[in-house]
Amino acid sequence: MLLKLYKALLTFLYPVVISRYIEKRKKNGKEDVKRFNERLGKATLPRPKGKLIWMHGASVGESVSMLPLIHKLLELYPDAHVMVTTGTTTSAEVMAKRLPERAFHQYYPLEHPLYAARFIRHWKPNIALWFESEFWPAMLSAVKKRNIPIILVNGRISNKSFKRWQQFEFVIKEILDCFSLCLGQSDEDTYRLKVLGAKNTASLGNLKYAGLPLPVDKQKEDEMKEQFAGRPIWLVSSTHDDEEFKIGRFLKDLEKKIPHLLTVIAPRHPHRGIEIKQKLENDFGLKVSLRSNDEKITPETNVYVADTIGELGIWYELIDVVFIGGSLIAHGGQNFMEPSRYRDAVIVGPHMFNFTDAMNRAKRADAIIQVNDVLELIDMVQKLLTTPDLLEAKRSLAYNWATSEAKVLDGIVDKVKEYIK
Repeated sequence: MLLKLYKALLTFLYPVVISRYIEKRKKNGKEDVKRFNERLGKATLPRPKGKLIWMHGASVGESVSMLPLIHKLLELYPDAHVMVTTGTTTSAEVMAKRLPERAFHQYYPLEHPLYAARFIRHWKPNIALWFESEFWPAMLSAVKKRNIPIILVNGRISNKSFKRWQQFEFVIKEILDCFSLCLGQSDEDTYRLKVLGAKNTASLGNLKYAGLPLPVDKQKEDEMKEQFAGRPIWLVSSTHDDEEFKIGRFLKDLEKKIPHLLTVIAPRHPHRGIEIKQKLENDFGLKVSLRSNDEKITPETNVYVADTIGELGIWYELIDVVFIGGSLIAHGGQNFMEPSRYRDAVIVGPHMFNFTDAMNRAKRADAIIQVNDVLELIDMVQKLLTTPDLLEAKRSLAYNWATSEAKVLDGIVDKVKEYIK
């Protein structure tokens, strides 16, 4: 009953409110205008023959976490295809580069009963795999109506979301009833899903533990290795606004202790590259080279801003000390498991609440270095870059933990197979 009311309200509000919001997104470059029909549920590709496995995730993080599962399922079902849907242009760019043969990307339709029905009518997926915590009731009910099994993979219910949903138990219960199976990414997430009304739950671990290595262009890697010229180097990865400047304030002091130090910054949102360069130069007197402008690293370069998409694997491959951003501010952190798989020593800040379970597991294995503030971060970077034995030990611990956690993939695959007919 509630879902029917929700869909009726969406239909009423769309021409009045939602359409204006979409037009604003188009003007701000947040929608792919050339492929916008996909957002209306109008397919731009024919449905492939045979089994179609549909995977949906909100953005880059969720879509990248799908990749090991995509490869495994395509290997198990040689006649099947995988369709990945996301809602952001950045995730579409990343998937275009990383999806294997027999897998393809479509933009996820806007939340509207008509678009959901149109989408399902064309694609007729055999199964839908929903990643993490993005619940779109109109689409979920449309999938359930056609008796297509839906599995929540890597389900995540934060403490804040859990408290909010508990106030609307009658709503979340009806949404979770659409799922055939809910796989929480931790025991705590699984417990919360069950309390909120999920009927069939299991806790198999976090699929992000099983992530594939990021793509590395060998030619570009060689070019960058030559530009690094054997200098001491560290990577500041996946940073958000203000973190680069918290760190930038101390870089000249750090260079006095580590001569010729080079800092590479790979911001979470590459479009901020120019802003980062200008502020680091103007406020701190640093010499900055910008990758998007094809500016080379010279002996005078203090900071190299790697403001590109799809090249993070190059930096993880070449650089042994990595700080993961989103953790010096109250954002909750970014994926620290990726550099661990490259045998890097990984440092994070105090705010890692997006990865509580993973952090607890990594800490037990002494596979992560957590600092309380930027001063501790700078001090730790100095220790790692000037103490080879310490650096080697931290790299080994991180790598051994990351590879041991990859077994979660097999458990998830076994569950998914039960629903693919």
